[in-house]
Amino acid sequence: MSRVPTCVLSSFQAPLILHGHDPDRFVQIGSLTKPLTATVLTALAGRGVLALDDPIERFLPAPGGTGITLRHLAEHTSGLPRLPGGIRGRDPYAGFDERALDAVVRRLDTLATAPAGSAEEYSNLGYALLGAALVAATRTPYEELLRRHVLDPLGITDVGADPPADVRLCRRGLFGRPGRPWTMTGAILPAGGLWATPRATARLVTGLLVERGLGEPAPGWQRTGRLLWHNGATRGASVFAGVVPRGWIVVHRLTGASDATDKLAMDTLSAFVRSA
Repeated sequence: MSRVPTCVLSSFQAPLILHGHDPDRFVQIGSLTKPLTATVLTALAGRGVLALDDPIERFLPAPGGTGITLRHLAEHTSGLPRLPGGIRGRDPYAGFDERALDAVVRRLDTLATAPAGSAEEYSNLGYALLGAALVAATRTPYEELLRRHVLDPLGITDVGADPPADVRLCRRGLFGRPGRPWTMTGAILPAGGLWATPRATARLVTGLLVERGLGEPAPGWQRTGRLLWHNGATRGASVFAGVVPRGWIVVHRLTGASDATDKLAMDTLSAFVRSA
């Protein structure tokens, strides 16, 4: 039986902490970063700094005429592929820096696989561009935007792009040494680079989706029936966060096997719903 470090936090049962996980240490949350980036977008739109339907070329040096708006990027309807070119190897995003993103932006008209707004295709590239556009629009670093418009209003601190090594929790390798996490502090950060403690992740989920402390949920959240959710995975970590009308759950595991993490979360949540 696999002994994957596992943390399950929810509104309907006591915390379940298995095999050395720790809800108070920082873990990678992967693409759960995306709805936080989308929340920054809606906050800035609410303040009149930008509009959801602004074209991307208003903020970045993209060719005109792509039809891609900030809303398309947030809703995964930009027509852009899932990944930028050259994403490969043991640390796939390490070379995807601002210079690499700029090169992508300048040839954006050649990358679309469908007209903007015509179809949904999940895109890490789209969220990297969205984050870059928010930074350009405000002339403010991404982490500062996140702190100002999401974390501080919700009273949350334990979220960041590069926490100190001594407060991180990483998957351990064959001989017990901590595995090396992917480098995601470059241009990919707004799409999947954040770290957070599981407890902080739970506070984000409840603050944004249960209490609606910043208004209606941002377009970055996924919806399946009455379930609002998002997941995320890197090489050494996976997470699922979901909310239904009567409860919420956050599951984090130190494994990149996101399907198993999603299943554990959905099975646990479904059992609660049936018994409620």
